[in-house]
Amino acid sequence: MDAEARPSLRDLPSVDQVLKTGAALEAAQRFGRVPLTAAVRAALEEVRACVLAGQLASVPSPDHVALAAAEQLALASRSSLRPVFNLTGTVLHTNLGRAVLAEAAVEAATAAMRSAVALEYDLGTGKRGERDDHVRELLIELTGAEDATVVNNNAAAVLLALNTLGAGKGAVVSRGELIEIGGAFRMPDIMARAGARLVEVGTTNRTHAKDYLGALDAETGLILKVHTSNYRIEGFTKEVSARELAQIARQHGVPLVHDLGSGTLADLARLGVGREPTVRETVADGADLVTFSGDKLLGGPQTGFLVGRADLIAAINRNPMKRALRVDKIRLAALEATLRLYRDPDTLAARLPTLRLLARPAGEIRALAEALAMPVATLIGDDWLVSVVDCASQIGSGALPQETLASAGLALRPADGSGSALAALAAALRRLERPVIGRITDGALLLDLRCLEDPQGLLDSLAGLPS
Repeated sequence: MDAEARPSLRDLPSVDQVLKTGAALEAAQRFGRVPLTAAVRAALEEVRACVLAGQLASVPSPDHVALAAAEQLALASRSSLRPVFNLTGTVLHTNLGRAVLAEAAVEAATAAMRSAVALEYDLGTGKRGERDDHVRELLIELTGAEDATVVNNNAAAVLLALNTLGAGKGAVVSRGELIEIGGAFRMPDIMARAGARLVEVGTTNRTHAKDYLGALDAETGLILKVHTSNYRIEGFTKEVSARELAQIARQHGVPLVHDLGSGTLADLARLGVGREPTVRETVADGADLVTFSGDKLLGGPQTGFLVGRADLIAAINRNPMKRALRVDKIRLAALEATLRLYRDPDTLAARLPTLRLLARPAGEIRALAEALAMPVATLIGDDWLVSVVDCASQIGSGALPQETLASAGLALRPADGSGSALAALAAALRRLERPVIGRITDGALLLDLRCLEDPQGLLDSLAGLPS
């Protein structure tokens, strides 16, 4: 740039000039004057650096500086916990928040946030109440258990059960059920933290009743059965059924704790999804305590449940750890509303997003993909080939790991066959105002549409892609 044409630092507007512009006054109302002043100073420093480097033909006006500062404040104030389009094909995606809550649960949680609520206050007596009472009777009704309590997730439920019943004692478990869940969180580690002594029986693929019988002694605190929901062992295998294990536990006077992991209150087979033991069936099989999650197949907020014998639930509620693991009013409100939906099995799938998405017919999803193919191709540009493809969705969160759901989606392939272009497009989709999350497979960026219930919203988001 010609030295004579370069703007001078004297041409820069002052901070005060910028703050007096209409754009700055509007931004101050939105973000506050102090943050805006800091953002204006930062914007002017950037301009100053560009002037010194000879990179500007002219100095921006005060209005332009104010707008740049406001834009930076808007970006900085945007929540990192942003809504996304989950087009991964995994319905209960742990990294994307697992279950989408029913509208009834959202409304209940919102009401609880906006007002004081009778959380631990008995409106009948005017005395202190128990927060678990808001869902206790519902859980008893839906599971057939004698009593129930709730904590903040299923790992906490297992930890609390082990600590209450097995601290300083032996916890007998099949070697084939010593699972690891997400984040390298291992069952033996939970048992150790709970103070229980791990007593492994059987082998990885075969455990017999005699193995449990040989391990039981005066130091045994409980028998633990873990539903291996996130993997399957096939071939030469043997396990002791929950019903048989309950009989063994009863005969020897030790409680059987059955960790269902994901857990479901509905018969998924009726929805064409697959077969998982329900909590009611597990209670009926004789388990003394059953633990399971609220934010997976149940379709509610993140919670963990313990249901079973009244005396054991009472002991768990007396454990000082229970207070550290309790659930707040917002989750309790959402949970109560979710559980109430299960009282009407005929409308459950329509009203509960998790079950609605799992039961969504493949034909309906394919019709959606065919309707979106052309508009999506227009929005992402001529460098991409868009085709409708059949694909397979997963339930996620460790539930039915071998079961897939017939689905359909859009395969986005670079016209020049460039592999690096796929990663670049995936990154661009993640930078959108409402990010779009798919998966790269077989040389394409696949957008599985099973979880898409707002097709126009997807198109509006894709319109934000740079041309």
